[in-house]
Amino acid sequence: MKCVTIDFRETGNIKDFYAQFARHFAIEGEFGANLDALWDALTGMIALPARITLRHLHDHEDPAQFADAILVMREAETALDGLFQLRVT
Repeated sequence: MKCVTIDFRETGNIKDFYAQFARHFAIEGEFGANLDALWDALTGMIALPARITLRHLHDHEDPAQFADAILVMREAETALDGLFQLRVT
């Protein structure tokens, strides 16, 4: 299982989040850096099984900006029947 940690002490905004996601999963070429691209990556571009841990999200100065991306990842958890997992610590 590929395990990725994104630390929100080092994530300024949603653009930074998408850049880290693409880097951690070695997504080559143009990554759309939007919710549709995130869904496409989770459901067809990255190797599964995979787990993403979001650390220090609640300490971020504006965690609400990541809410839609988290919702997409939660939906992917369900759609992928356990092959993708999201943890928020």
